[in-house]
Amino acid sequence: MEFQLWMLLIFPLFFGMGWLAARIDIKELLSESGALPQSYFQGLKFLLNEQQDKAIEAFIEVVKVDPQTIELHFALGSLFRRRGEVDRALRMHHNLVDRVDLDEDKRKQAIFELAQDYLKAGILDRAESLFRELESTPYARQSLEFLLELFQKEHDWLKAIEVAQRLSAVAGQSYSKHAAFFYCELVSEEIVQGNPVGAREHLRQALQVHPGSVRATMMQGDMAVGEGKHEEAIAIWKQIETQDAQYLPLVAERLLNAYRSLNREVEGIALLRGYLGNYHSLDLMNVVFDGVLKNEGAAAAYQLVRDELERNPTLLGLDKLLEARLLEVSMERRADIELVKDLVHKRTRNLAMYHCANCGFKARQFYWHCPACHAWDSYPPRRSEETGVPL
Repeated sequence: MEFQLWMLLIFPLFFGMGWLAARIDIKELLSESGALPQSYFQGLKFLLNEQQDKAIEAFIEVVKVDPQTIELHFALGSLFRRRGEVDRALRMHHNLVDRVDLDEDKRKQAIFELAQDYLKAGILDRAESLFRELESTPYARQSLEFLLELFQKEHDWLKAIEVAQRLSAVAGQSYSKHAAFFYCELVSEEIVQGNPVGAREHLRQALQVHPGSVRATMMQGDMAVGEGKHEEAIAIWKQIETQDAQYLPLVAERLLNAYRSLNREVEGIALLRGYLGNYHSLDLMNVVFDGVLKNEGAAAAYQLVRDELERNPTLLGLDKLLEARLLEVSMERRADIELVKDLVHKRTRNLAMYHCANCGFKARQFYWHCPACHAWDSYPPRRSEETGVPL
């Protein structure tokens, strides 16, 4: 393509158009800035100088002069709440709620923000009242979720169940598992208060709203054992295999003890060995190991662990194998195996933890309710090494 002299005219033209556009943008920016009240800039200055109270006063004046800056109030109030300055957030949002000229949608938004402020401040009765006020508004689902959090903090399980049921209808997803956990909390309270009738009723309700509630089934079995009904407890705990077989290790020792109470320990060991063959678990293997060791001796216990290690090689399994080996070796070889076992045991200490799938919190015992993030049913009933969670 040959260069033409007329092309030289294009460059000054483009330059002129760019200069004109810049002038228009600058004029528009200056016009908009000039339209803002002076108190807006004073508020920014106070905010930058960490003088929050003066900044709030200035921004309140801005809203009085120019209602279009109401969104500024919402943004600043949320910022203060996130920073933990709840008193300032309350002040900002109270100012909005008290405005007589605020339209209905903005008022609902202000009430929603104010309710969150009260929840953050721990003023739970005021928070509950405001969230309840929003149950028939577009903020219904979010308000119900906050109410669910609030009632759990208060351990008001009946109200938590009611909210979970409402959430299931509003959110279009089931909260029945949550409701079952809340019923189980009520069971624990009834047992502490010595009311087995109330406890059994809540267990019935838990399994009614969520038939797959393993925790409720475990508690049912525990109550049966407390009443000396070991046969009934065994039948109840066996149901866990159809509910969720990965939870069987949590009742393995309970099952074996119930069989022992009936003088049928060998039958119990056979049942657990069958579970172990179908559902590998280190915890289940440990219970079976102890039973086999007591009833069949060290050689049979060693063979059990060795077979399981071949099927599912793990460091925790190796640690158990070395423990079994120590039971039948001579004193001359014992020192070497103990040395190896100590090294392996130190390495596997973290591998034997339970691990919250929601927040990563590690614990040596199993929790239905994470003590760190407060999520329900977030702990897989398997050790870290089995779940593949990194150390």
